[in-house]
Amino acid sequence: MTTPTDSHLTRIAAPEGVSPGTGYSHVVWGTGRFVAVSGQCALDERGEVVGAGDPAAQARQVFENLRRCLAAAGATFDDVVKLTYFVTDVAHLPAVREARDAVIPADRLPASSAVQVAALFRPELLLEVEAFAVVPEAR
Repeated sequence: MTTPTDSHLTRIAAPEGVSPGTGYSHVVWGTGRFVAVSGQCALDERGEVVGAGDPAAQARQVFENLRRCLAAAGATFDDVVKLTYFVTDVAHLPAVREARDAVIPADRLPASSAVQVAALFRPELLLEVEAFAVVPEAR
């Protein structure tokens, strides 16, 4: 099913013959300016870890950092076409989804991938999320 959600992005939750995903779109495309946001971790503006040992607190900080990075490029979560989650334990994914759902409506879910990794660059970090967005040229 194709779901145009605004003038520059189209999302397909489940292409014909593909099992529907839970909490993501299989395909997203758009027209406009491409924005890539590096993987964001639960670091505050001073580079200190927020929520050591707490995946929910870390996920909230990660999505706040993503929001700030997107804003710097003139983008919002509405423009996100792809998220990639790197987690040290897949058991952290419900906390990540909860933080994502607080900023991205269910009808605007981006394409997504989730990967469990052995470690991130600091041992107290539990997750990292990168984003790709397409911003309409009019902005």
